[in-house]
Amino acid sequence: MNELQLGLIVGFCVGVIGGLGLAISIKFSIMCIRKHFGVTDTEKQDALETKTNSCTRSSYSANVGNNSPRTSGWSNLPEWLEGLKRKSISSACGIPKYTYKELQKATCNFTTIIGEGAFGRVYKAQMACGRLVAVKVLATNSKQGAMEFLTEVLLLGRLHHKNLVNLVGYSTEKGHMLVYVYMSNGSLASHLYNEKNDPLSWDLRVQIALDVARGLEYLHYGAFPPILHRDIKSSNILLDESMRARVSDFGLSRQETINSQSFKIKGTFGYLDPEYMSTRTFTKKSDVYSFGMLLFEIISGRNPQQGLMEYVELGAIDLEGNIGWGEIADSRLSGKFDPHELNNIASLAYKCVSPDSGKRPSMREVVLVLSQTQRPRNCSRQHWQNFSIKSEGSCFELDLSGTQEPPLTER
Repeated sequence: MNELQLGLIVGFCVGVIGGLGLAISIKFSIMCIRKHFGVTDTEKQDALETKTNSCTRSSYSANVGNNSPRTSGWSNLPEWLEGLKRKSISSACGIPKYTYKELQKATCNFTTIIGEGAFGRVYKAQMACGRLVAVKVLATNSKQGAMEFLTEVLLLGRLHHKNLVNLVGYSTEKGHMLVYVYMSNGSLASHLYNEKNDPLSWDLRVQIALDVARGLEYLHYGAFPPILHRDIKSSNILLDESMRARVSDFGLSRQETINSQSFKIKGTFGYLDPEYMSTRTFTKKSDVYSFGMLLFEIISGRNPQQGLMEYVELGAIDLEGNIGWGEIADSRLSGKFDPHELNNIASLAYKCVSPDSGKRPSMREVVLVLSQTQRPRNCSRQHWQNFSIKSEGSCFELDLSGTQEPPLTER
């Protein structure tokens, strides 16, 4: 063996020994640092789980068809809610987190109640900056209530549309609370049934229906993955200072999945899709059914929980094609409505509540029909304003076949 070979062997051995010594030194240094700062393997795992379960992820999965937390993507609900309570997590999905004292002061010690539902009470509040908001407080610490709280935070943290009620904050101190933008004109139900409120005009009813339809269309086709609201009803439609409508209450909402079967039927009697009740499968067309019932409610001023569908079926007996729906019009309208528009919208509603979900229109088609109903009216009004001509009883139909329709989710 010559000197060169001997030198290579000695050099290799020295390198290996030196590498092992360096690795041992680094490992020892890391152990000392972790011991000094008190970071254990358990805490490291907890931190990893908190990061994984928080809604700061780019995406999350949930089995929307099964309402049981044990089988859903949110099965670790207690850990998630506990993560929201930790001081190190200041917000969820970019939504501000408020202290209990802040909301207590803003609601005058929770004395400014403006509504109450299955979730709990709703209070009017004025924040320190002067902004008016609505604070919804979870009534109990039930698992389902906590699940609905989590659902709203997760969904509304990433859904943004002018026809959805915006979530602007939350609190997990001494219970669960959600903070929304304040809708000064209350719910659609209060204007349909409360005699203290002036009756809604026909034009305003059509606009509200279109607003709700656009909100639902966004959930079905603008959100990714698509969202099923599952509780469309007049008390969940809120009106702002300009009487523009927004869809609220996403406690029962779920992402759409291929297998959307559930063990428990949830929703509101009168608005529930009969096909959903028989198959236990909720689809986009189930939301369409609920919207159809809402349309009939807007037209007739009758509550779906008090025999509205039977009333509609009686009205449909004497129809001649799509003509004759005026018989079910709300008496508070005092006949002040466009019969052509009412027939068109009632016919649309009747398609929405078809027992066969395959025959129901999509929310995109619903928005298109309502938009075309409103557009000729607006165009004809502009025509008369331009030429200063007054005429009663005139009705115009415009050919929209050459009109380019803007993307529905952007209107």
